[in-house]
Amino acid sequence: MTDTAPFLKLTNEGAHKILAAAVAKAHEIGIPECISVVDPGGHLICFTKMDGAFVQSIDSSLRKAMTSASYGNPTGLMPEGPDIRLAIATDGKRINLPGGLPIIVDGHVIGGIGVGSGTGAEDHVVAKAGLEALDDTQKFE
Repeated sequence: MTDTAPFLKLTNEGAHKILAAAVAKAHEIGIPECISVVDPGGHLICFTKMDGAFVQSIDSSLRKAMTSASYGNPTGLMPEGPDIRLAIATDGKRINLPGGLPIIVDGHVIGGIGVGSGTGAEDHVVAKAGLEALDDTQKFE
């Protein structure tokens, strides 16, 4: 067993490509969104608040991106009860609202996208469109 392993990294250019595709989808469906793209540690790479998006959704989009990157799963799938306890235990950093998707390439979580300001279904559609901008990312329904 080795002490080190190679890893994939989401570049700034790749993050902005995801962001641009998500913004285009939000325009297409007519929903102004807050969109955050983070690295696997949950650190912000890029963000936008579209004109008309809710200011409070700045935080929720970031938390959705951080949660999906940390857990390697879409947000909004955890049953009620444990989700609230985890939100409390993490001072609100772990969120279970739909609209967060991990960015996974070749089985490696390289980041997350979080979208907020629409309904959960609208946020998910916009996040999904962002992922589709990168050819090798795992796709989600």
